[in-house]
Amino acid sequence: MNSRSVRDAYSSMSEQYIALFGGDWQAPANEAALVRDHLVGLNGMVLDLGCGPGHWSGYLHSLGTEVTGVDMVPEFLDYARTHFPGPQFRLGSMTNLGLANHAAAGILSWYSTIHLPPPELDRALIEFRRMLAPSGRLVIGFFDSDDEVAAFDHKVYPAYSWPVDEFSTRLTRAGFTELQRMRQQFPDRPDRKYAAIAASAAAT
Repeated sequence: MNSRSVRDAYSSMSEQYIALFGGDWQAPANEAALVRDHLVGLNGMVLDLGCGPGHWSGYLHSLGTEVTGVDMVPEFLDYARTHFPGPQFRLGSMTNLGLANHAAAGILSWYSTIHLPPPELDRALIEFRRMLAPSGRLVIGFFDSDDEVAAFDHKVYPAYSWPVDEFSTRLTRAGFTELQRMRQQFPDRPDRKYAAIAASAAAT
């Protein structure tokens, strides 16, 4: 994946993307429950990696979480800082933050790894594990596939869908233990399925 190309693609569509989460956006109840149950109440910083316009960072902060949103698209961060003044926001790459080992209590990666081909996804998950404290929590969302890992023509930049069991296996290899999974299909997108996994950083 060319990270500069991904950044430029999202920058060029930033106004349309921000509009999806503006106004009275509310997380779907099942998604909010998954994020809340695993990332609220942790003792330490939670990273919202690929935070986009900051909607999930704002949600977590509203529940008392010490959250730092990270994104490589300046337009998203400008919006986030204006509309969600509580969290910290940082321009940067989710896989090259320069944080110390075990610096975070939790990580939210909500569809932020969708453009990574399998080898790069593996490296990203290993980096997530490095940044997490022992027993730290990860909640990660991705596109679901019934059969195999498959690339598809995402409207912003080519992306990948994953069988949930395969994604879980990749998490295990990176040092995580699955705690909960969620699968769903939105009525307005019958061609697209979604999934998320909550996992704990396994003891080393």
